Amino acid sequence: ATEEMVAIALATRPHAACIVPERREEVTTEGGLAVAGRENELIWHLAAIKEAGIRLSLFIEPNPEEIRAAATVGADIIELHVGRYCEDEAGRPTELLRIQQAAALAEDLGIECHAGHGLDYDTVAAIAAIPQMRELNIGHFLMGESMFVGMPAALAEMRRLMIQARSAI
Repeated sequence: ATEEMVAIALATRPHAACIVPERREEVTTEGGLAVAGRENELIWHLAAIKEAGIRLSLFIEPNPEEIRAAATVGADIIELHVGRYCEDEAGRPTELLRIQQAAALAEDLGIECHAGHGLDYDTVAAIAAIPQMRELNIGHFLMGESMFVGMPAALAEMRRLMIQARSAI
């Protein structure tokens, strides 16, 4: 979290602000924010966001250390980086278990759980079926798919897959 990020959040006063790591050369975020071990450095930046009544969300990796650190700095929400699950088909079962355990830990710590990065029609169901998951952030895939089938059709299919997965819970 930089002073610039905090200033933007305070100036615009959104309902919630998700803090993500940023490297200027990236088109999209390639990994989660490193919170663990940086709690004292981050907490003062993030406190201003919370004091303004903005729900604080942190985009992090699905590991216990990061989730506990997110709780320490006062995150209301975590968005789990699920890119590894989406990109590594062979490693999917292991990654899914990590994500499920991370979501359960977040709930135990009183943190709302979201997920994003790389979700598409083939990967969304297993993540949507995690009982603690409250929101999925799916942008790039839907924009690309909508070029072929139109936005209403792309959204309808994604919604159908998520509803189907949630109904199995």
